[in-house]
Amino acid sequence: LTQRVYYEDTDFSGAVYHARYLHFMERARTDYLRCLGVEQSALFESSDEGLAFMVHRMEIDFKAPARMDDIIMVRTRTEKAGGAKMVLQQEIMRDDRLLIAAKVVIAVVNRNGRPRRLPETLAAQFLGET
Repeated sequence: LTQRVYYEDTDFSGAVYHARYLHFMERARTDYLRCLGVEQSALFESSDEGLAFMVHRMEIDFKAPARMDDIIMVRTRTEKAGGAKMVLQQEIMRDDRLLIAAKVVIAVVNRNGRPRRLPETLAAQFLGET
């Protein structure tokens, strides 16, 4: 996902405020699912119990700041998919420079927020095995 950094994303110094990186990564995860052909609303409405994704844990390494007017690229890839969780790796880059490295653990839940298994066909889709 390519994004421009706007004034609203920055703090008083012109650097991206740390919490705004979460917004960039969330948008990238949503677009990542779309690129894989996964419609979150359809998953939620499918079957009797539905299926949804919730961030369970994040580890973020802040390497360097993005600044106002920068064009950044958010890369997302699946490290692991199976059982009731997925692990995604995300990087935010400016040109060839790594700004942010994140590991995101996603819980797979039903409509009531209870853990449920990720269907094997969907896990294969996330791992590029289809």
